[in-house]
Amino acid sequence: MFTPADDKMIKEHFDDLLKCCEPICKLPGDRELIIDTFNFANDAHRGVRRKSGIPYILHPIAVAKIVVVEIGLDVKSVAAALLHDVVEDTDYTVEDLELRFGRKVATMVDGLTKMKKAGELAGQSSSQAANFKKMLLTLSDDVRVIIIKLADRLHNMRTLGAMPVDKQMKIASETIYLFAPLAHRLGLYNIKTELENLSLKHSFPNDYRQIVDKLSETELSRSMFIEKFNAPIIEKLKESGIDFTIKGRIKSVYSIWKKMQRKTVTIDEIYDLFAIRIVFKPIAFVPEKTQCWNIYSLITDLYKPKPDRIRDWVNIPKANGYEALHCTVMGPDGVWAEVQIRSERMDEIAEKGFAAHWKYKERENREGELDKWIREVQNALNSPTEDAVEFLDEFKLNLYTSEVVVFTPKGESVTMPKGAVVLDFAYEIHSSLGDRAIGAKINHKIESLYTPISNGDQIEIITSATAHPVLESLNHVVTAKAKQKIKTFLKKERENNLSNGMRIFEEEMKKRGVTPSARVFHKLLPAYNSSSKDEFYVKLGAGIISLDNVDKILRENAAIKLVKYWSLQVSNTLKFFGGSSKESDSEPANASDDIKIASCCMPIPGDEVIGFRQDNGEVVVHKKSCDEAIKLAARHGDKIVPIKWSSEKIVSFLSVIEVRGIDRMGILRDISKVITGDLDINIRKLFIESHDGIFEGSITLYVKDKKDLANVINKVLAIKGIESVKRLESDDTQHHGATS
Repeated sequence: MFTPADDKMIKEHFDDLLKCCEPICKLPGDRELIIDTFNFANDAHRGVRRKSGIPYILHPIAVAKIVVVEIGLDVKSVAAALLHDVVEDTDYTVEDLELRFGRKVATMVDGLTKMKKAGELAGQSSSQAANFKKMLLTLSDDVRVIIIKLADRLHNMRTLGAMPVDKQMKIASETIYLFAPLAHRLGLYNIKTELENLSLKHSFPNDYRQIVDKLSETELSRSMFIEKFNAPIIEKLKESGIDFTIKGRIKSVYSIWKKMQRKTVTIDEIYDLFAIRIVFKPIAFVPEKTQCWNIYSLITDLYKPKPDRIRDWVNIPKANGYEALHCTVMGPDGVWAEVQIRSERMDEIAEKGFAAHWKYKERENREGELDKWIREVQNALNSPTEDAVEFLDEFKLNLYTSEVVVFTPKGESVTMPKGAVVLDFAYEIHSSLGDRAIGAKINHKIESLYTPISNGDQIEIITSATAHPVLESLNHVVTAKAKQKIKTFLKKERENNLSNGMRIFEEEMKKRGVTPSARVFHKLLPAYNSSSKDEFYVKLGAGIISLDNVDKILRENAAIKLVKYWSLQVSNTLKFFGGSSKESDSEPANASDDIKIASCCMPIPGDEVIGFRQDNGEVVVHKKSCDEAIKLAARHGDKIVPIKWSSEKIVSFLSVIEVRGIDRMGILRDISKVITGDLDINIRKLFIESHDGIFEGSITLYVKDKKDLANVINKVLAIKGIESVKRLESDDTQHHGATS
């Protein structure tokens, strides 16, 4: 039960919320609705505490405060936020809420009620994916439901420290994969930024702390630069009679980290750590975009602009409604600085997103890109999708996109995502048109199916009765509809090839009197460059490979290379997987196929790793920062397996580095000498290409751990003429470990 101190705490938090709601309580009964919903929720959650030990009701109060203070929604949204867990966690029903608070509030709470996971989906489908899809269905009723869901997620992220570590990873991955992009799409910049930062804080606490500490160390020098940079701008704008505010904005911790990962640089090598934001009060009867360009002209009179860094979102707003003019200029001491120019209206839309967008939309009576996007999501949700996971991935792909308008041969307009290609357009018109497409005429000129389309293009699709979808197309199309149709065809074709390949193989083995076994496949799979039996069967059934030389392969010894260097923590029981690499004609007695290294990121000892259990019981190990790992954690959080490296065995792991520098005689000899001679490290593959006095290439080698690899990179970087060396996270070879 609650103590008097608990009741006092609850009252203080609610009184604070009520005070924050004063500006939105404009109609009779508004204040009473908030008080009534709070009392109802408080009674419903009476005696219940969160993982942290605080009364549960403080969570709905906190969500309601985010809704009103940080987003700016209305009274009914506050009421729904206060009640959002009542139906799920208590015996009350949606009908009870409708009788007490009206249909609108009850409908919003119904949309917010979390879906139960058990038994909802079968097979490989993810209940998280299905739940997210169901949550998006509320878009058709009231977009405010999604906004409140984001507020709920934000408060859960702010209090995530009370959860177990594996739960933190699951929730953080789900947040960065779906909820942060969704906040971006709805224009909620501040919420998107905080969700990203909190996800990083819980996924990579050391990286997060290092960046925060570095920003703190450089705060004084940064403030001095901003003051020096702003002084002439302030003077110039005042002389021109412009009413404005100006301030510096630090790049978010997550965006700094992401750039460090993407470019393989340190924080000291990132020049755009901050931006200058100018928000002006517009002059009546002068278009705001004209005033933006006028301020731009005044600034570039003082500082020279970087031509390729102008971003004009005043003429073409982002899909989330964002409007501003961005430019990068050369400031004092040769430092580039970004300047963002907005009107007060643009600034409110940028900060408050959805709420401000709707307010201005009603005032101007126009439909923005955000409205169109919501309509498209509704259409997608109403279309049958065979797999909730596929829907989730494709929805994620379209979260950041803007739109282009193109035309059919008859002049009918079609809206497509920016970045779409001709084949996307073909599938948008009709599925059969996409299946049979072989090319197109864009503005009467013949182009390929993978040509990107642009605003105003007129497109005529060229078809053939014998054409059909191919795997390569998935690397080019961007729309969910095109991907779904191509995957459906390829899945059916794969099943046919799998069945055909299995039949051919069994017939050939029967002729030779060979019984298919693990030993047989240990020989065949590497020889035919196949990672699994299914891949082997599919290639065989499709005619990609043949069994002409199978007798020779079966006579050879199979090189079995084992990677056994880690321990697996499951249910507090530490299970070691030991072993050493060897070449043998038979299965090693202690081999375990439970664990495999992911080829997409190739983790090595020293990397932070995470495991995912497959349906066959196998655990695949990824780097925690791997995009595929983040996607898996978001979709299949229940399959996360805590995993860590062990020092029981000394083995080597395949890794790839990229080198680039000034070409000179003997550079290749020097690289080989340092790696194999000085460091005694085995090179598996070396590829170097020279052009115009510059050489670049990749080196595939075996290292013991992350520290070993860092030593290689530093030593190679010290060679005369080498400009850059960085680790790559994939290779086009089969990835296995080998003994050193």
